Parts: sequence; structure tokens; C-alpha cells
Amino acid sequence: MHLNTQTVIRGAVVASLIVFSLLLITACGDKQRKQYTAQKTSVDYTSVNTPSFSADSALAFLSHQLEFGFRNPGSKGHDACAKYLHNTMAKWCDTVISQPFTTELWNGQSVKGINIISSINPSSYDRILLCAHWDSRLWADHDPDKNNHHSPILGANDGASGVALLMEMARAMSQKRPSVGIDFIFFDVEDQGLPEWAEVEYRDNTWCKGSQYWASNPHRPFYRATYGILFDMVATPEPRFTKEEISRRYAQIPLDKIWTAANILGYGQVFVNQNTDAILDDHMYINQIAGIPTIDIVQNSPECSFFKYWHTVGDNLDAVNGQSMKLVADVVMKVIYNDYGEPSDL
Repeated sequence: MHLNTQTVIRGAVVASLIVFSLLLITACGDKQRKQYTAQKTSVDYTSVNTPSFSADSALAFLSHQLEFGFRNPGSKGHDACAKYLHNTMAKWCDTVISQPFTTELWNGQSVKGINIISSINPSSYDRILLCAHWDSRLWADHDPDKNNHHSPILGANDGASGVALLMEMARAMSQKRPSVGIDFIFFDVEDQGLPEWAEVEYRDNTWCKGSQYWASNPHRPFYRATYGILFDMVATPEPRFTKEEISRRYAQIPLDKIWTAANILGYGQVFVNQNTDAILDDHMYINQIAGIPTIDIVQNSPECSFFKYWHTVGDNLDAVNGQSMKLVADVVMKVIYNDYGEPSDL
């Protein structure tokens, strides 16, 4: 993942398949996907009733991921954590799908990855995509100590935090279901891109391998979602998120709703109303290949790249805070439950 990165992939879908899928959907029933429009009136988000998100529970889910150790593809921790995520999400979600794939790293090494897709209300026509990456980086190439540049990291904030937030959201939302389908996707092989120390020419597409695969091979044919939200590095003790360029370009409506809700809830100093440069992250490929408007809620510290311990061995349990995850989840759930509320008949 890099700052100031231009978008590099143009998604393409055969028009005849789109027409066929729309005709098929129409023939199977009279349901119609709701048009997601900009908010025209002020909303009192403080009064929106949402399920209870536990900061302690989220932090426990984060900590348990770290107990498996390094979670880079091919490691024992990677295999054990994949089973844990699958089995745990199955407690709260109606369906859980493991999507294996094989990809190639920047150095030509072939690795096996696995995306994990869990769904609440899988039969609902309208859907929201919530996602994060779950692998940890194999190289601490930004560590201040050069001796650590070839060492793996635990990825407490960069990886485990987004997953832990979504796990707790799934637990909470399963107790008070919205009237919309929710798909939680944990992407693999996101953080194994070209290291800073690699003595090779720059290569495109070495990051975000799991989201690239899923966007080209969704877990359901013709899968669509009203919008998507990517959570990345969301547990720093001083959270700060800005409106990065790809989110603005492809998903302005959900971006504005989230930032507006945060401001009304008193979190304007966290969800900062500032336009910043594009970030190469999983949302880029969801936008450009899958065509689903997706924003990135990602830490953007003004004094350093992302956060102090980004891609260093210091990205451990001491670097994260459960209350930060709760703040982010509370804002997002206020928007979801305001737009869709509780179901009258599922």
C-alpha cells in the first residue's frame, strides 16, 4: 500500500451479461434495488437505535488473531487464523464461504491465499459490503532499525484491527438485524507488496491480491452491493481519517454520509473534512473491477505515513485501542441503521 498512487486497473464487464442478469432478476420477482441517493435533509444520528458494539470484545478478537503469530501466506499462523475466522463468523452469520486462490508475489513466488466471505440476510436484494484484509506483512521494511527490515510483523493495527472491528460488528448486528443484507469480506494477501528494500524495478499490482481476485471472481455470480466500506488501520489510540481521492472519485455519496454522521455525533476531529491523495488499497480494485462504490476508512496521521508503527515490528498489541474501533463502528452502524432500520419481515 502506498500514498500518492495513481489508479492502475480499469475494470470491464461485458454488456450483454449485464443485460441478461438484469432481465433474469426482473423475471424472478418484482423486487427492485433501492436507489442510494445523497442525503437531502439533516438527520439526528444521535437518536438512531443501533446494536451495542463492545470495545473490549473487539480488542479480544484482535488479540486472538495475534496469538496465532505472523499471518503471512504459507505460515502456520496463517492457516490457523483462517480456520478461526471462518468458524467464529459462522456463529453469527447465515453463510460463510472460503474462497481459495493462488497468486504470485512481487518476487515471482507462488502463494496460496484465502478470502473469507460471511453474510447476514443472504437472500436480501439490497446489500452492503464491509471488508478488511486479514494477512500480516512478511517484511518490516519501514522499521527504524534496518536489522528488522526482513522480519515479519504481527500487524495488530495493519490487518487485525479491521478484521476485529468487523467480527464485533457481525456479532452485534446478528442480535439486531438491519433490513439489508450485509457481506463481511476478509481479503488475503493484501500486504505482501513490493518491499522498500527490493532491488528490482517497480512493479504494478503487487498489493491487494485477494481483493483483485475477488473483484474478478465474486463469491456469487453478478454480485452487487449498494456500496462498500473498507476498514484499514482503525485502532490507533489517536484515530484520524480523511477523504482520500479514490473514495471521493467513486463513492462520494456513502463517503459524505459517513463523514456527516461522524460530525453530528461529535467525531469531526476523527473523521476530518480534508481531501487527501489516493491510497492504493483494496477499495481501488472493488471500485474499478467490481464496480461497487467503496470508500476507505484508513488511518492518516499528518506527521507520518498512516501511523507511527506502520510496517514495523512495533505494530503489536501495545499500539492499538479498542475504543477507536468502537468509535468507527458506531458511526458506520448509525448510517446503516438510519438508512435501512430493522426488518419488518425477513
